Amino acid sequence: MTTGAQTPLPPARPKRSRLRTFLPLGVAAWFVLEIWLLTLVAGATSGLVVFLVLLAGLVLGSVVIKRAGRRAFRKLSEALQQQQSGVMPDAAHPGSEGNGLMMLGGLLLIIPGLASDAVGLLLLLPPVQKAVSRSAERAFERKLSQARPGTLGDAFQQARMHQPDGKIVQGEVIRDEPGDAAQPPRPPLTH
Repeated sequence: MTTGAQTPLPPARPKRSRLRTFLPLGVAAWFVLEIWLLTLVAGATSGLVVFLVLLAGLVLGSVVIKRAGRRAFRKLSEALQQQQSGVMPDAAHPGSEGNGLMMLGGLLLIIPGLASDAVGLLLLLPPVQKAVSRSAERAFERKLSQARPGTLGDAFQQARMHQPDGKIVQGEVIRDEPGDAAQPPRPPLTH
């Protein structure tokens, strides 16, 4: 029996971002490349050489992460001491940047694989660190300049209003401030 009302359409799925689409493919391609390189080296030499290369990457990566962590902790304690003594800590020390990239390089060295080891070793070079940090800073500034003005609370409010199924929750916040005159009830929101 029909009542003449139209059947509601199912809600449209939100469009997947390009990152969510291509990241799993990129990770799978990276794993395939790592396995292929390891089998290539194992075929040219022996399994013992591959094991020693992977073990060297693990040890070197651990040393790099430990060193970067100590350096970051030392910089933090120096900044806190300067701040407690009433001196503003200098933001631009030579060699003060690169701890995050050094830790990332150490992590890539720890991950088993030859391609990740090569990228990790590249990230340990100071010119590469400077180039990567400059490009990341430019990308961050570009994203920041494209952001709409507002507070962080506005961004959270916008994120809460849009539900995963694509529906928008309509609502209105009414605050009763002390000293305000009583207002008549408002009509309900309609579409």
